[in-house]
Amino acid sequence: VQLQASGGGLVQAGGSLRVSCAASGNTASIINIGWFRQAPGKTRELVASIAYDMEGTTTYADSAKGRFTISRDNDKFTVYLQMNNLKSEDTAVYYCSARTRNIRHWGQGTQVTVSS
Repeated sequence: VQLQASGGGLVQAGGSLRVSCAASGNTASIINIGWFRQAPGKTRELVASIAYDMEGTTTYADSAKGRFTISRDNDKFTVYLQMNNLKSEDTAVYYCSARTRNIRHWGQGTQVTVSS
């Protein structure tokens, strides 16, 4: 599985941004796709994830609830993370990751910078 993240950038506090993660390769093996982020000096943390099943169950970190929405486009094998009301503490490199039965695959990161 290969993952291509895009859509990061610079935004003012209170603004919105959408990042995308396009999956290719053995997409039928994907169990779920998640967005993680890593700020300087901090450990990588899960922001949101979505299951690749009929229900598409979503999970969110407490910091993302009410502001971020994860969704998927099955036809394009793409997962989106819509981020609203961004705060300076959301500044980080955002990574998408796909979990399959035996391994977690990572895409390259995309930088999100929120200016206050």
